[in-house]
Amino acid sequence: MKKLILSAFIATAPFTAFAAGGHGPAGCGLGTEVIFKQANEWHEHVLAATTNGTSGNQTFGMTSGTLGCESANGPLASGVDMFINDNLEQLAAESATGQGETLSALSEMIGIADQDKGAFTLAMKEHFDAIFSSTSDSAQVYDSIVAMMANEQSLSKYLA
Repeated sequence: MKKLILSAFIATAPFTAFAAGGHGPAGCGLGTEVIFKQANEWHEHVLAATTNGTSGNQTFGMTSGTLGCESANGPLASGVDMFINDNLEQLAAESATGQGETLSALSEMIGIADQDKGAFTLAMKEHFDAIFSSTSDSAQVYDSIVAMMANEQSLSKYLA
């Protein structure tokens, strides 16, 4: 029985390691937030981690910012960093021209009001070289977008 529990914990460790936050060893998710909400014993944490990792709800929670998986990645809305990572090439191409569906979707995710979307797309185009360098990864692009928005009066209000 101990080997089974240890195996379950080891199997879910990769899923819970990056999602633990303030939720203890089990991380965020349905197992922690609903089923084993008052987990105090090690075996309860193992069961919560197993539930979180095997049912896929932890990944959903981190993407949607639900189930106690609030984004701790920065000042922009939850999921923006993952959106940038998943759409980096298309976002770069559209930012160079200042228009496109991916760029529009990014502004929606950030929560930019209609009256400021033109300023956002123009700023992305004007600061293209600073945001997207040849060595940029998605984390650097995210940080560069935050820095650009902080320096733009009409966009700084969207940094939470």
